[in-house]
Amino acid sequence: MQDKKARFDLSAKEGLSLLGETPLVAETPEELLDDETTPIARFFVRNNGLLPQPVDDAESWTFTIDGEVERRLDLTVAQLKCRFPQKTFRMVLECGGNGRSFFEPEAEGNPWTHGGVGCAEWTGVSLGDVLREAGLKETALFTGHFGADPDKHGSHERQAMSRGVPIAKALEEHTLLVWAMNGEPLPFIHGGPLRLVVPGWPGSLSQKWLTRIWIRDREHDGPGMTGLSYRLPIRPLPPAYRLPIRPLPPGSNGQGIETRILESMPVRSIVTAPADGRRYPEGTRSIEVRGAAWAGDDDVARVDVTVNGGATWTEAATTLPRNRYDWVRWHASLTLPGNGYYEIVARATDSQGRAQPFRAANWNPNGYGCNVMHRVAVTVGPEV
Repeated sequence: MQDKKARFDLSAKEGLSLLGETPLVAETPEELLDDETTPIARFFVRNNGLLPQPVDDAESWTFTIDGEVERRLDLTVAQLKCRFPQKTFRMVLECGGNGRSFFEPEAEGNPWTHGGVGCAEWTGVSLGDVLREAGLKETALFTGHFGADPDKHGSHERQAMSRGVPIAKALEEHTLLVWAMNGEPLPFIHGGPLRLVVPGWPGSLSQKWLTRIWIRDREHDGPGMTGLSYRLPIRPLPPAYRLPIRPLPPGSNGQGIETRILESMPVRSIVTAPADGRRYPEGTRSIEVRGAAWAGDDDVARVDVTVNGGATWTEAATTLPRNRYDWVRWHASLTLPGNGYYEIVARATDSQGRAQPFRAANWNPNGYGCNVMHRVAVTVGPEV
């Protein structure tokens, strides 16, 4: 069983919706994601196993890099801080199952809506700098990530989650070994004292409570890398498509279908104001709308908003991201023809020309990569 000392009181979080207790999973309502930098109190929680034991001395936390390297490295957090250049980036972290509840029929897994995402300031060192010190062999092709958390049954003999990335992604400057979040020591619930942050790709790759990175000569095959776990069905399509369109009939079990690892997350936008269900005074003819958008490894090209089901669209004004993998904040003024009920719908388009769909078009058994448009209902005038 999970030790009482390792439990987490969700009351430390502000307004999150609990999706699961074992493992602990909670998402953030979209209106609470209205900050440029997501506060820690509003950042979503996703665990794949039970919580490990907290430590008293974060500086002495040690992790290992081994495998297809010239030199095995055993480094403490303190050594990371003094031996490598420190970097801070504001970057999106998103669960691979974000949006899962919008698949029809229902897919397996936690019923995320749009709140399995946050954009924090992460401080640490580039994993690539550490890998270069270890010296990658020519046979180094993939990483395998390991954490201190036991599986959901409390066993340490099997990893709760152990995923990995191609070496090219591991060497990106923005792939960080992180010990601070929003200028504070990395909270225990978010992987402190040390975690990996792999921006733009599913959050399951950003191993919490990091203890080891195994450099491998093949694709990693740990928990979360095989079968249908964090994988999508594939079929031949033009290169412009990241997510295959309906290679499986909705509701099928996916058996016998070729799959690939879910890598870069698809383009997505949320409305953070107004909140769903807001009522405006009678006679209101213009409302201000704002939100956030992001696009995995790609850039956000534009965000459009409609209040008439897509008959017409208004292009939103967007801010420049602080760095790569930061989300884009957007805002727009919408004109309303009269009193009544309206649905505000936001649609982001990425730098490859791919836009969000009205309905999920890439059904898969475990419900990954759903980037359906976000809808917010508002009413103008008195209740009827």
